[in-house]
Amino acid sequence: QVQLVESGGGLVQAGGSLRLSCAASGDIFSIHAMGWYRQAPGKQRELVATLIKGRTTNYADSVMGRFTISREGAYTWHLQMNSLKPEDTAVYFCNADGLTLSTITRFESWGQGTQVTVSS
Repeated sequence: QVQLVESGGGLVQAGGSLRLSCAASGDIFSIHAMGWYRQAPGKQRELVATLIKGRTTNYADSVMGRFTISREGAYTWHLQMNSLKPEDTAVYFCNADGLTLSTITRFESWGQGTQVTVSS
């Protein structure tokens, strides 16, 4: 089993910054895709940013140029969020896609979510 724990959410004024972190632990052989998603009230969960094999990044158009996904070591990654807007308010979830150590089979795991609130 693979566990993901997010941290770093909170309340910030528009124009401010926050940094989210996600730490993975458990039955991990490798993680090839790390990501961040968000879900605002009444809306579907949407992709924010992904980091594939530690090199290739992908961002939602709405956050391009403001958010940066990065990796720290093998099992920790971050989302630096700058120039935050009220419409960025949501619960943010981290996501990992990789291989388990015990059986070398694919896993996909989600964190529990962390609230980000941007006031105007």
